[in-house]
Amino acid sequence: MWARIFMSDLALSSYLQGEIALYDIDIESVYINKKIGENINKHELCLSKWAYNVYKNIDDALKNSDVVIISILPGTFKEMYSDVHTPEKYGIYQSVGDTVGPGGVIRAMRTVPIFEFFAKKIKENSPSAWVINLTNPMTICVKTLYDVFPEIKAFGCCHEVFHTEDLLVDVVKELFLETNINRKDIDFDITGINHFTWISKAMYKDKNILDYLDEFFSNHKNGYYERGKEDDYLNDPFAYNNILKYDMYKKYRVLPAAGDRHLAEFLSNNWYLSSPENAKKWGFNLTHVDFRIKQYEERVKESKLIADNKLPIVLEKSNEEAVELIEAIVGCRKMISNVNFINNTNQVDYLPTYSIVETNCIFENDKVEPLKSGDIPIEAKNLIIRNAYNIENCYKGIKNRDIKMIFNSFINQPLCSSLSLEDNRKLFKEMLINTKDYLKDYFDFSIIDNDEF
Repeated sequence: MWARIFMSDLALSSYLQGEIALYDIDIESVYINKKIGENINKHELCLSKWAYNVYKNIDDALKNSDVVIISILPGTFKEMYSDVHTPEKYGIYQSVGDTVGPGGVIRAMRTVPIFEFFAKKIKENSPSAWVINLTNPMTICVKTLYDVFPEIKAFGCCHEVFHTEDLLVDVVKELFLETNINRKDIDFDITGINHFTWISKAMYKDKNILDYLDEFFSNHKNGYYERGKEDDYLNDPFAYNNILKYDMYKKYRVLPAAGDRHLAEFLSNNWYLSSPENAKKWGFNLTHVDFRIKQYEERVKESKLIADNKLPIVLEKSNEEAVELIEAIVGCRKMISNVNFINNTNQVDYLPTYSIVETNCIFENDKVEPLKSGDIPIEAKNLIIRNAYNIENCYKGIKNRDIKMIFNSFINQPLCSSLSLEDNRKLFKEMLINTKDYLKDYFDFSIIDNDEF
């Protein structure tokens, strides 16, 4: 889906043109995307036609690239199934399982070696390219790119904050009786880390919209979903009704800016994720991997039909901003957007220098300039700091191939807080064994065989 969305958005850009070098270890998907891209070129609404070429060698694909897009699944659905559902045997539930928590740690162990390889290949073949990462765990992916290749020009794009911005647009429409408004009309201040990002200020004209959230939610006592109905979460595993988000706002008077499914995983498992029933009480769902497998199969089938001209292409601009950011980087526009970027200017001054943070940045003419984020209450900072340092510790352990250090990050995951040390050890060992095929070339498994960690 990411490839289809990106190719459609490119086709609707009147500023850009060139070659798309398609590379994937799943070669069938590459040829499907090539056909889809060429069909998009024929669409009556297409503004820019692209040459879609398949490359079976990553060096040839990267050679002299201007922009590199990384969007992968680290491992298979078998490994993802273990990431998400093995902890349930120990009473640990995850609504997503790809960023933090036990699933996030194990997924990171599979991902970092792949991104080390990517970083080296980019350095060898296209060192001046801008690199856009779309893969989770976002923070550790971008961290790896910069650690292996410090001069890299990389950032990570995530649409979670956009949805919260849309929620605040709806607040303006309802309470201020404004109709012709979108999120670009509001001045948002963004701070934090990916999937645990916070809005400290949202100014529309002379009003901070956050000050009106109590009134808004008093009008929506059963919650509010900016992309549908308040009870969509009962049937849609990706939906939520922002009750968790508003509950955190009431606690800290600053608004977390990811979807509730992601936010819950950065907090103690006894708060919102003690059980599937408790998650539903807070207006969100656990996304079962069986659903993802079914969705994947449906999308592959759909892609093949589009590639073979048996389904029409619907060419319309998505809500993603990757293409607009590329347009800004090549000098066609100037824009501000939130991205995941290295904390090299201490734009988030309460987090480590050179960690990966999510803030607003200015994009223009071969430059990305981070904007310093505003201050937030210390209680909210403490939540972010714990998770940010945990990610740093997890990355260092993976980089050094140190299973003991990784385990120290694992047991400090807020979602693991109700487990005994011994149950944490059993869970960690079981999850490692389940993903051993992707780790055995990088880690010494004799440590877990002897329970030395």
